[in-house]
Amino acid sequence: MPSPRSVDIQEIIDSQPVSRFQGLVIALCFLVVAIDGFDTAAIGFIAPALRAEWGVTPAQLAPLFAAGLFGLMVGAFVFGPLADKAGRKPVLIATTAFFGAATIASAFAPNIEWLVALRFVTGIGLGGAMPAAITLTAEFCPERRRSSLVTLMFCGFTIGSAAAGLAASHIVGAFGWHGLLVLGGVLPLLLVPALLVLLPESPRYLALRDAPADRIAAVLRRVAPAAPLEGVRFTGVRKAKGSPMLQLFQGGLATGTLLIWTTFFMSLLVFYLLSSWLPTLITTAGFSLKHASLMAATLATGGTIGAVVIGRLMDRFDPHRVLAGAYLLAGGFVVLLGGATAQPWLLVFAIFGAGFGVAGAQVGVNALAAAYYPTASRATGVSWANAVGRTGSVLGSMVGGVLLSLGWDLSTVFTVAAVPAFLAALAMLAKGFVRGPLPAAVPVAAE
Repeated sequence: MPSPRSVDIQEIIDSQPVSRFQGLVIALCFLVVAIDGFDTAAIGFIAPALRAEWGVTPAQLAPLFAAGLFGLMVGAFVFGPLADKAGRKPVLIATTAFFGAATIASAFAPNIEWLVALRFVTGIGLGGAMPAAITLTAEFCPERRRSSLVTLMFCGFTIGSAAAGLAASHIVGAFGWHGLLVLGGVLPLLLVPALLVLLPESPRYLALRDAPADRIAAVLRRVAPAAPLEGVRFTGVRKAKGSPMLQLFQGGLATGTLLIWTTFFMSLLVFYLLSSWLPTLITTAGFSLKHASLMAATLATGGTIGAVVIGRLMDRFDPHRVLAGAYLLAGGFVVLLGGATAQPWLLVFAIFGAGFGVAGAQVGVNALAAAYYPTASRATGVSWANAVGRTGSVLGSMVGGVLLSLGWDLSTVFTVAAVPAFLAALAMLAKGFVRGPLPAAVPVAAE
């Protein structure tokens, strides 16, 4: 009997134009991440309403922001390795249902203490869903377009964040803050049945787990219908020994892992400082809650456009330099925010620019992480980078309350907020120097 013909899974994906089936996978992951962004950002947009209804101070709001972000960190730490063990699809569906139910429960919190606890629980689900969506998308993308497609999918997060601001400007005034959270909980629960029916498992993950060749072929035929896949043996996925967590520091990945973690930490620190406190800071400058919500939503709008532009550039040029430049640009716009409150048009421009650089680069660095790690530890690599970044987001959400309580002027506040963006730029430059200038489409850890 002749040996089965060997077929590399990634070569099949790379040899084809992006199919409608791959577009469906990207779209479903986009919707998950969009709702994730909506629910994550919603708490910042309801903060002024909570202050008015419950009389809480900025210092009391800080634990509320931190609780959700701490939950995101826990969820990312837990569910990333689980997605490498149990599969991307089941983890994505379970975490989406989980954070939907928890968000609805948050809408009925009777006081700030209950809301803090429920936001922590919600964050656990949110923290697990996003890395699973990034990993699944990356494993269905051709390498030549991986950065642009992953960033396009991840634009769901910034669009969802912007949608939260737009919804808050109408719903909070008419139905109170409860209405915004109910909407944020119903949406993911409505999406779960579609995920169960339409979302496939990653063929790379199936090969890693020695799934039957017919099952892998069934998925790949939807990517490449004309490919001859009968009686073949699928290759191109390297199995690794040890836990996915330890693999992040083996095979020459350690230095890159630490620099990616540094970038995530600094990037999410400044992003969540801005997204959590911009509505409150803008109302402090004399704008109404409705106008503050609309202005703050510009942060996510800029991030969406920035992600698309940055993703395309990462596929054409050295991704490390592209990301470093984006963070430098972001730092400059954050500094500008401090002196722009007297001119509404300049304030909106500065918020847009900060979002373009910070949120856009944050999307790009997720794509970089997904390309950096091999299949056996990809979900863990992406999720643990996000988890480490969440420690920065927790710090950023609390720093805003501290700065407000110190009574500093807005110019000083935003100058301090720009420092992490500049440090993220340095980390990306160092990452490029350590590993060399490689195209984003080429995984650094070859499989």
